[in-house]
Amino acid sequence: MAEEAARRAVAALPLLRTAAGPRDRDGWAPRLKEEYRALIQYVENNKRADNDWFRLESNAEGTRWFGRCWYIHELLKYEFAIEFDIPVTYPSTAPEIAIPELDGKTAKMYRGGKICLSDHFKPLWARNVPKFGLAHLMALGLGPWLAVEVPDLVAKGIIQHKEK
Repeated sequence: MAEEAARRAVAALPLLRTAAGPRDRDGWAPRLKEEYRALIQYVENNKRADNDWFRLESNAEGTRWFGRCWYIHELLKYEFAIEFDIPVTYPSTAPEIAIPELDGKTAKMYRGGKICLSDHFKPLWARNVPKFGLAHLMALGLGPWLAVEVPDLVAKGIIQHKEK
């Protein structure tokens, strides 16, 4: 069911066309506009579906991104700060999202709080370069990761709701 919901969410996202990263001075601005359009579309779609779960913003160059994401588990909201940098080889290489406050709390995370996306998401990203962008990273990377990890971390008592 969750996989089908992810497919529908991604199908509603625009595919990106510009194959440019931050080092490409002429191509990065058009790519960044496409990224913002896709992110805005994804957020609007989520709000219409009553599934709003993150806020994201970037520095002026669009190379450093930060914000907050949340996951509702057993009617309790678990909220986390997120951050990532656009790799110099973007869009060939997907960004690595970090949730610093969960660093070291799960095996599905690398040093510095970077979430593990290598098994499932990175091959999918590689097959869809340059069509996938940050909205796809959120929909197919961070969203599913939170859906698996947050309930597990709560069940193990590793994280607790802030009001408890």
